[in-house]
Amino acid sequence: MHDFPVPDSWLTHRVSYGETDTMGVVYYAEYFHFFERARNEYIRARGMSYADVERQGIFLPVRDAQCRYRSPAHYDDLIWVHTAIAEWRRASLVFLYEILSEDKCRVLATGSTQHAVINAQGRPVAVPDFLKFIA
Repeated sequence: MHDFPVPDSWLTHRVSYGETDTMGVVYYAEYFHFFERARNEYIRARGMSYADVERQGIFLPVRDAQCRYRSPAHYDDLIWVHTAIAEWRRASLVFLYEILSEDKCRVLATGSTQHAVINAQGRPVAVPDFLKFIA
């Protein structure tokens, strides 16, 4: 494998029938759901949930989302979603993702999401120290 930011986390997922199109291939928008699940698991693996982040008055709306589809995933495939934070900015952060086949030998998709860091009033705020611990 190539270099990937650390710390990182892995999420396994079995593709359900409802996540596929009529050809049994994962519908393109589902990859963003995989990213979201993996992002939540990344935060949870570091001792807090996204709900904990929100209870502290911090929200992380997606500002930008990208996905590059490389090889299709199919119904009943077991996939791995590799996740890490690639970049910290003053009031935002960028998560990086790789979706791999069950044997981790084939890259199915790569992507990223950039998240603003805002308060309950929707105003940008500096990344709080409690959130930086997840890196």
